[in-house]
Amino acid sequence: MSPLATNADRLVEIGLAGEVAHPTHSGAYSVDSYGRPIVLPGMAGVVRNVRVGDPVFPWAADHLEPGASVGSSDPAAHRALQVLACIGNEALVLDGPAAGATGRVTGKHAFVLVDFPQAALDVLAPGDRLLIRAVGQGLRLEGFEDVAPRSCAPGLLEALGVTAVGGRLRVEVAAEIPAYLMGAGLGMSSEWANCDVMLTRREVVARLGFERIRLGDVVAMHDQDHRYGRGYRRGHLAFGVVAHGGHGGVPGHGMGVATFLSGPAERFEIVHADEANLRERLPLPA
Repeated sequence: MSPLATNADRLVEIGLAGEVAHPTHSGAYSVDSYGRPIVLPGMAGVVRNVRVGDPVFPWAADHLEPGASVGSSDPAAHRALQVLACIGNEALVLDGPAAGATGRVTGKHAFVLVDFPQAALDVLAPGDRLLIRAVGQGLRLEGFEDVAPRSCAPGLLEALGVTAVGGRLRVEVAAEIPAYLMGAGLGMSSEWANCDVMLTRREVVARLGFERIRLGDVVAMHDQDHRYGRGYRRGHLAFGVVAHGGHGGVPGHGMGVATFLSGPAERFEIVHADEANLRERLPLPA
């Protein structure tokens, strides 16, 4: 077992400006997979009572983004923020009552998701400006040229305990996801947003034993190649962290997983560990 050799010392750290995004709503009902009309909170804003480390499914929400959802009103700047920000990057609040508070990027969805200390989440508001110190895109693993890190801060793999063992990468995960559950997000850029896992019906969650999955859990997605876009490919694996949750149940959607590593399955050894979660591994602020 050996630590990973990377090109981390040659990566560029760039400051990205963003702001806490305000939720929007069309005023129309969505329809869940049981055929029921629903109006539920979900994307954007500041969620102060659900954080990384909490369960995914008990909440009355659709695409629940824990912590602060960060974006930009400039579409080009928003795209750059989405693509360049990496899981594990540091974020700094620039103004407002929480000015000076620091947090960590914990995932991507429609926005970049950032976990802050509870005291900051209590006072953060839409429009508050943030600086994200983006570094990680372009990361390479020496000896594993067929494996691609994606949206992966240089220290993330070490924090998650990823090591090289006999020509394979040993990755600890809290759960494994079969390919048939992968939904919205397939076909998109590997660095943009995330890929949903179609766990929209409570009886399916219970049958598969996924009730215990938490926001921030590391999961393995089978027969998924997320190196250059996201798609089905037999004999490949993608690893990600659970970025958003809730049980809104819109068909084709579900909990979202942000990819940080992908490659041929024979290049990995999967090890189950209940504590494989960003809350324990980064660690995140209290």
